[in-house]
Amino acid sequence: TRTASAFPGGKEKGRRLLVKLSSRLEQLQEVLAAGGKHRLLVVFQGMDTSGKDGVIKNVFRGMNPAGVRVAAFKKPTPEELRHDFLWRIAKEVPRPGEIVLFNRSHYEDVLIVRVHELVPKSVWSKRYALINEFEKRMAEEGTTVLKFFLHIDADEQKKRLQERLDDPTKQWKFSSDDLRERKFWPSYVKAYEDVLSKTSAPWAPWYVVPANHRWYRNLVVSSVIVDTLERLGLEYPKLPFDPKKVAIT
Repeated sequence: TRTASAFPGGKEKGRRLLVKLSSRLEQLQEVLAAGGKHRLLVVFQGMDTSGKDGVIKNVFRGMNPAGVRVAAFKKPTPEELRHDFLWRIAKEVPRPGEIVLFNRSHYEDVLIVRVHELVPKSVWSKRYALINEFEKRMAEEGTTVLKFFLHIDADEQKKRLQERLDDPTKQWKFSSDDLRERKFWPSYVKAYEDVLSKTSAPWAPWYVVPANHRWYRNLVVSSVIVDTLERLGLEYPKLPFDPKKVAIT
């Protein structure tokens, strides 16, 4: 598990750097899509109001929609419940040249399922190993997996829930379920501790992102993704002919 360190330049410098990172990310996504070899899966998890929607909106806003896809995992449907818990996840993994963003993910099956005792411990406790195997198999097949835990504290969540109530443009986001889930904060903390310790691996690392400040959260996520894509050595595909010898009439 990797924890982001404090940014020394302050908010304004951070925002300027984010603009540069966003531009670089657009370039790298184009090369990724053109090459059609590598795949990138980015997983976002966090407490309610931690900013999963916000980071997706802000970090990936300049990308070509043809090469980026968001998969949001809500309460399982009756059909999904008839299958293994990874069944609905496997259908959404990235294709060659594609970036897929998971807004919540297969980790809900060792988080909310555990906290609310929806299945016995004998069931959910075995899922850590199944998740590790699933992610390792993806990595072996050419998918780069990055996982971000957006970490806010209880006071910040309280503030953001109140903001939703006070702002007419955000009230639609508020749900009584948010207040119910807030009562389980200590249980979620323990569940996340186990997730981070049991499922962070070299082929699918967890990054713990301090997310009380939205600008810093976006900066950290952008930095990690840009660094990761640059290490892949992405290249545009080489043409099977000499373009200088092609005459267009």
